Amino acid sequence: MQAVMTMPTETELPRLRAVDIHPIVHEGRASLMLRDPLQLSDKTVVIPQGLAPLLALCDGTRDSSALRASLGVRFGLRVGPDVLDRLLAAFDEAFLLDNGRFAQARERALAEYREAPFRPPSCAGRSYPADAGELRRLLRHYLDAVDDDGPAFDGGRGLVSPHIDYARGGLVYAQVWKRAAGMVREAELVVLLGTDHFGADGGLTLTRQHYGTPFGVLPTACGVVDALADAMGAEAAFADELHHRSEHSIELAAVWLHHVREGRPCELVPILCGSFGHFVQGGADLEDDPAMGALVDALRRATAGRRAIVVAAADLSHVGPAFGGRPVGLVERARLRAADDELIEHMCAGDAGAFFAAIKRVEDRNNVCGLPPITLALRVLDPVQGQQVAYDRCPADQNGTSWVSICGILFQ
Repeated sequence: MQAVMTMPTETELPRLRAVDIHPIVHEGRASLMLRDPLQLSDKTVVIPQGLAPLLALCDGTRDSSALRASLGVRFGLRVGPDVLDRLLAAFDEAFLLDNGRFAQARERALAEYREAPFRPPSCAGRSYPADAGELRRLLRHYLDAVDDDGPAFDGGRGLVSPHIDYARGGLVYAQVWKRAAGMVREAELVVLLGTDHFGADGGLTLTRQHYGTPFGVLPTACGVVDALADAMGAEAAFADELHHRSEHSIELAAVWLHHVREGRPCELVPILCGSFGHFVQGGADLEDDPAMGALVDALRRATAGRRAIVVAAADLSHVGPAFGGRPVGLVERARLRAADDELIEHMCAGDAGAFFAAIKRVEDRNNVCGLPPITLALRVLDPVQGQQVAYDRCPADQNGTSWVSICGILFQ
């Protein structure tokens, strides 16, 4: 009888998805907490920090036995089969593995997202108050703390706003949105470009879903979205649409937009922007990328002749141990400020090419997560001039050794 060979299943060859990983201290030892960025499950998995190599080894090419062997031979880690199998089962239960079970859960969630009357705010009640009155008082508190000495900003066409939490970035949000109030209140269409923190490299993701805030609903300009999808290709444009459900970058700017407009809605074009890694690290040319060019051209056509503004919901540098780097001391903070100043100078000059080149030159060593939305905003608005109205560095760990820099810029 001839033996029949069977291929390993996807369950036997676990492939870890791009997941949300946070260093924590659990039961007195350094650990990593893993969770699904799509929030398909509220389950989290905690592993000892010493088992971090397992995450890289779960690439869909090894079964449990091969994983244990690789951990032992390559990293000197001895893990019993029962322990590893329980851990892989926990990964699967939390939808951290790229397999059929995850795919089915994602399709169910996407159908529910699209069928809902609007996208409910995912950060309400966590990052900011869910109650409209309480939220209004919080934002007014930030606005009242900002000086009114700045000159009126007339004829504005766009802005850069942070997307960090309000607790750390509230005053920078207030400075830029207060100065932008005139153009924001007059706008009939707002293109809102936000960082997709878990998006595909080079991905640009649309949605037809409306965005809810505690102040009401901001309707998405579906006609504009359809035109963009036609230019980009619908399959690519909506491939990661579910990311809109839980990504905070657009939401945190949309709340300020809605507040400054005193609850009056206007049409949105929400676009999530994935990493530019292959442009920065690889040989791909951003200027010649067809998807980027198609999006920019389509947005220019959609905004021509309308009272439209472009908002880049974008933070700047992310440095220190919290982001996989070395501790940042006084000298490094001074260097960080100098690097940020160069980026801000290019933004204010409206020079998308120089802004991108400055980051590419150092291989994005400062982890500028706002690179995609800012670059695209500058290209859509070109020619444009900007004015810096705010800058700050926000702590990102309890030791004062990790930092996130943010800014506020107005364009006209």
